[in-house]
Amino acid sequence: MSKPIILLGAGGHAKVLLDALSCSADEVLGYVSPDASSSVLGIDYLGNDESILRYAAEEVRLVIAVGDIGLRQRLFDAFKARGYSFAPVIHPSAIISKDSVLGEGVQVMAGAVIQAGVRVQADVIINTRASIDHDCHIDAHSHMAVGAILAGDIGVGKRVLIGAGSTVIQGVHVGDDSVVGAGAVVIRDVPAGRTVVGVPAH
Repeated sequence: MSKPIILLGAGGHAKVLLDALSCSADEVLGYVSPDASSSVLGIDYLGNDESILRYAAEEVRLVIAVGDIGLRQRLFDAFKARGYSFAPVIHPSAIISKDSVLGEGVQVMAGAVIQAGVRVQADVIINTRASIDHDCHIDAHSHMAVGAILAGDIGVGKRVLIGAGSTVIQGVHVGDDSVVGAGAVVIRDVPAGRTVVGVPAH
């Protein structure tokens, strides 16, 4: 039997993750957050982030339930250093090729498509109806937002946000810490640390 799960976060993304987890046999112990002001679908509030330390790393798995990329990485690195592991969350309606590889703690939401040869590193969100075509590589802590489309053979760096409804054409590389704005169409490489918007993106 798999180890029970603790959610880190209490916002809208937590609700979506809980819905996906409800379709599996995974037990959710509760959630941690700076305060208990948010009620997350009736699960128990366990305290702040430090409350996780009451549970041995071998006894539980963690799921990061916040969307902010920088905060996600800080939480991932901090608890990984303490020996904790991160559970994948995959909605049953997602379509995932058997010839793809998903890293630790990857989250694949409802209606997403991941095609053959795709490699997704740790702590990546593939959000609702996002589509990742063949031979793409997505580095750690990145977020493919709702309805984002990656055509084939694309490289996405670390901590990248590919905005809602945007499209990146085949063969493009999107550098670390960059942002592709919602609805943008990216037709050329995006250097690290840049934000691009528009059609075509600039």
